[in-house]
Amino acid sequence: MFSHRYLVFLFLLIANSSFSQSAVPSPQAFLGYPLGKHFTPHHRIVDYFKAVADSKPDQVKLEQYGTTYEGRPLLLAYIASPENMRRLEEIRLNNLRLAGVLHDKAGDETAPVIVWLSYNVHGNEPASSEAAMKTLYTLTGATDQRVQTWLKNTVIVIDPCINPDGRDRYVNWYNDVVGVQPNADRQAREHQEPWPRGRSNHYNFDLNRDWAWQTQTETQQRLKKYNAWLPQVHVDYHEQGYNNPYYFAPAAEPYHDVITPWQREFQVMIGKNNAKYFDSNGWLYFTKQEFDLFYPSYGDTYPIYNGAIGMTFEQGGIGAGLAVQTADGDTLTLEDRLEHHFTTGISTIEVASQHAARLVKQFHQYFVDAVARPGGEYKAYFLRNDSFGDRLERLKNFLDRNLIEWSPVSAGSFTGVDYETGKTAGFRAAPGDIVINADQPKSNLLRVLFERQSHISDSVTYDITAWSVPFVYGVQAYGLNAYVKGDDKAIAGPARVMPDRSYGYAIRWTGMRSVRFLTEMLRKDIKVRYAERPFQTGGISYGSGTLLITATGNGQPDSLWSVVMNASHRAGVVPERITSGFVEKGADFGSDLVHLVHKPRIALLTGEEVSSLDAGEVWHLFEQEIDYPVTLINADEIGGTTWKNFDVLILPNGYYKALEEKSNEDLIRSWVREGGRLIAMEGAVAQLSKLDWGIRLKGEADKKRRGEGKEGRGQSVVAPL
Repeated sequence: MFSHRYLVFLFLLIANSSFSQSAVPSPQAFLGYPLGKHFTPHHRIVDYFKAVADSKPDQVKLEQYGTTYEGRPLLLAYIASPENMRRLEEIRLNNLRLAGVLHDKAGDETAPVIVWLSYNVHGNEPASSEAAMKTLYTLTGATDQRVQTWLKNTVIVIDPCINPDGRDRYVNWYNDVVGVQPNADRQAREHQEPWPRGRSNHYNFDLNRDWAWQTQTETQQRLKKYNAWLPQVHVDYHEQGYNNPYYFAPAAEPYHDVITPWQREFQVMIGKNNAKYFDSNGWLYFTKQEFDLFYPSYGDTYPIYNGAIGMTFEQGGIGAGLAVQTADGDTLTLEDRLEHHFTTGISTIEVASQHAARLVKQFHQYFVDAVARPGGEYKAYFLRNDSFGDRLERLKNFLDRNLIEWSPVSAGSFTGVDYETGKTAGFRAAPGDIVINADQPKSNLLRVLFERQSHISDSVTYDITAWSVPFVYGVQAYGLNAYVKGDDKAIAGPARVMPDRSYGYAIRWTGMRSVRFLTEMLRKDIKVRYAERPFQTGGISYGSGTLLITATGNGQPDSLWSVVMNASHRAGVVPERITSGFVEKGADFGSDLVHLVHKPRIALLTGEEVSSLDAGEVWHLFEQEIDYPVTLINADEIGGTTWKNFDVLILPNGYYKALEEKSNEDLIRSWVREGGRLIAMEGAVAQLSKLDWGIRLKGEADKKRRGEGKEGRGQSVVAPL
């Protein structure tokens, strides 16, 4: 039980942060306004964190761990007592020993607990970055012994803004449209954020769903640091609709059954401590509803499956601006929102400090059990090599990013459950195959990511319910009932071929690696052909789709082959020498069955009529995955675009009001008839099926053939009828 004096101290701390700050600049003094009166641009948040670190170097260490796509810095601030700060690196290494990923010596369970606070993953949920500044100020330079105890027992890691590009997109827009005083009327323009909104990053990806997959540069760089620390407690800060009260742990069902009783128990402890402070202030909140712990790539579940107590805290506030009138007639301000986030942050640190010894002990036991008693259906997962593609290579990169151990297996007979059929089958290993044994520190994460079928305690989840990695990557997989001793890893890149005066080179089609190679060749105006059918030359067989580069029409061979070899090495493909255009089987290289690849001019529709997340996925694919130019055009500019300048038009998921205008529809229809290629996705497919283009949804086409009604439930497209 708390003493009355202790509670009084904590209430004063949380309400006012009124204790001495020993030369640490306050946010108000540094920024020139009280927190909550304005939204702070990201660069000023960075400046404030730098100022605090400069003023208290014995307690604060600031580290830039990366940059965003738009060049903004990504920061971590480490806050600890002077004693712990001096041995910060040893604390980190000790934590990895406890997690079983570092084996130089035994881990020390008397070490401080590591609490990691992640703010502003969604850019238009900006109150948490404002709260991060108050939290930093409160924790630095405190003279009261109880705050010093927290810092003695804990090392606190603050990421003040996971998504700086999205945050600045929102903040800069809002600061541009708000008046001298904020307008709380929900109809005011400051509450009507325009497309693509600030939720996502530069490429309109939702970073909150990217923790495990790590497709975005922000996530990739952050997870390197996260896995270099593996904290015991992690809090992910969000906002929800502004009419909702605050949400904090414990989470809603379903909990994945890999979650331990201790992880559940600590969620309740945090919830009760948060509730104590919210009750004292008369603030509304809810727990155990809506936000479950199931899908493994959120900012709460990914830490949980890596041994931490992972939690999401949600403040009402999306679209609220500096002030908004809520449905119950109250006015919600930015000051309210940041105060609530600040309160739960301090409360979390307090509880972690009080239970530091048990947190560290249970964290250690989590990884001991992961190695000694891994759960799940299988003891090992066997993955077959995709000899005609790069799927397994990309999956191995995924495993490496998540520190999941795997080994090559080149020989032997095995029996396991085929992921595709669900039936037991025998098979032989072949070169390039790999095995993942479950008896490893990351076995719980492995189990969740690789489970063939999810076992769910409640049918209602927040959004995503299926993700099995072998299916995600399209790799043939087997679940085994015994561990497998793999071969020693041999790390070797593709063989580098030295150029010569060969007739040409063949590059087998191997998935994304070949795409990257081809796009570089096209960007450099090198003529590339592809074989429509399989062929054989020099006694070697090649499949359909093989790329062919010949000296014909490509300039001087010496300079050409140098470019080809360098590009192939970067892409990870292996060019094979061809000595003649005359083949033994199949079509010769001058045949009409060998086609020149034309460099397509590609347009992508964006704007208010389009899902920003779906458009961003396509944009990211072209710019970051295959490095090929794409022109972004707002959908409402269809009528004013010169379509003869483009060969391909991509319509991401959305509803295109522009296509309801007959002139725009006729323009695109005419372009298609003249050879333009139209690629439609999801909702755009449904919309096109309602136009008189001879396109039908699959269900609709089936019904038409049966003479039934016109309504169809399918989502795929069939050929024009």
